[in-house]
This record gives sequence, C-alpha cells and structure tokens, in this order.
Amino acid sequence: MNKRKNGFAVRWAEAEDAGVIWELIHRLAALEKMEDQVTATVEDIRISLFEKKQAEVIIGEAAGEPAAFALFFHHYSTFLGHANLYLEDLFVREEYRGRGLGRALLSRLAEIALERGCGRLDWLCLDWNAPAISFYQRLGARVLDDRRVWRISGDRLTALAGSKSV
Repeated sequence: MNKRKNGFAVRWAEAEDAGVIWELIHRLAALEKMEDQVTATVEDIRISLFEKKQAEVIIGEAAGEPAAFALFFHHYSTFLGHANLYLEDLFVREEYRGRGLGRALLSRLAEIALERGCGRLDWLCLDWNAPAISFYQRLGARVLDDRRVWRISGDRLTALAGSKSV
C-alpha cells in the first residue's frame, strides 16, 4: 500500500522504520509533556511491531520523508460481536500540521477499518489538547462523556497478577 491522500503518501511501516517510529514517538511525548514516560528503545519497537505484530503502523510521507505516523491495533466489542480499530497514537510533525496529513492518516485508517469489517475507529485524546479536539470534531468524531479510562500498572499490576482471590 502506498496511497496518496491530499498530496501525501501513506504507507505501511516496515521493520527498517523502527528508528523513525521511535523518533516520532519521542516527538509526540514531548508535545504531551511526557518524555520521562518513554522507556521504549528502537529494538523494543522493532520487536513488538514487526516480530510479535502487537500493533500496526502507517506512515505519512511528505516529499518522500516521514512526516507523521499512526499506530493502531484491533480491540473487540462484545456488543457488536467483532473487532474494531483502536488508534493508540497519531502524530504529525509540527511543520506539516494543518496541511491535511493527519486527515489523510485518519482517512486511511477508516479505509482499513472498513476493509477489515470493523464498524468503529476509537481513540483517546488528552482533555487539554484543544487543537486535536477541534480537529476531531471537524471530522465528525464525538467524545464519549460516559466513559472513564482505568489503568493498573507497575507494582500494582504485579500484585494483582499474584493475587489468588477467586
């Protein structure tokens, strides 16, 4: 796949892109003021995405250079009875924002979802990211006000895994 959308090329990431993906993840973390939370290495990215196939990535290119990425995977809806796509991260380099590259990536993800029989594309957005929220609203996306994200990690995850309560 090397689809052109709004003058940009959108292609599947390959193992050789692990370093580019890693760099874009760090740029995203800087934007979200979360650099201290990134522990993944280029090798972690390569193994998890291209050996274990735990998620997929499409890359948006401008003038042949990687300018954006979208990392996604399937999640399952018991109510719908099939898998849907979940967008974990979408990032466009600052110099390419506002030119249609983010829309091109989301458009391609919508195509992938439909090709795979998915009825939904879901993602999260930080509540302070007004430009992203406005962008998503212009696309016709809606926020689910009745949901809260819950997380357990680190020592608490380990403790839960070790509990024997049934």
